[in-house]
Amino acid sequence: MQNIYLQLFLTFFKIGAFTFGGGWAMIALIQKEVVDKYGWVNKEDFVDMLAVAQSMPGILAVNFSVAIGDRLRGFKGSLVAALGTILPSFIIILAIAMFLTPDTIKNNETLNSIFKGIRPAVVALIVAPVLTTAKTAKINAKTAIIPIAVALLIFSGLPFVSNPVLYIILGGVGGYVYHTWRLSREKNDTRKEGQQ
Repeated sequence: MQNIYLQLFLTFFKIGAFTFGGGWAMIALIQKEVVDKYGWVNKEDFVDMLAVAQSMPGILAVNFSVAIGDRLRGFKGSLVAALGTILPSFIIILAIAMFLTPDTIKNNETLNSIFKGIRPAVVALIVAPVLTTAKTAKINAKTAIIPIAVALLIFSGLPFVSNPVLYIILGGVGGYVYHTWRLSREKNDTRKEGQQ
């Protein structure tokens, strides 16, 4: 069996090297690797880890790699997975800084054409994990109202209500209150059944 540290490093190195468009564009590839291929987490845990990684400061892919590494091998696993995620970008940016100037990139028709071709693919890479995450999170017609309303409020640009941090806090508080209420209700139902 392959060394788990090497497996973690190579998996996240591949994710870091072959995804464009930031954190959400990486989610489909991360899910394919950590859920489908290796089974390090199940789909429900993946969605929970995604929510935590998204709500924490920093880069989504790095936050996620740290969470997976920590789950598998603690601090050392986190370090190896984070290094695997960060290293490809570092190497690419270092190579660009050494061999290309901003004017070279701006005036290069081939590079501009490549980036224009990548843009639509990045949109698809972002939309696909949103849909699969919604399916795993069991978002249906009734519960879809919440993310749609929040998205509209954020895009409205109105002061205070357009701040995403507000909805992260409200979501966390709301989830805690709902979970507490549900546990209380289940205890009461169990108690009533025991008394009958």
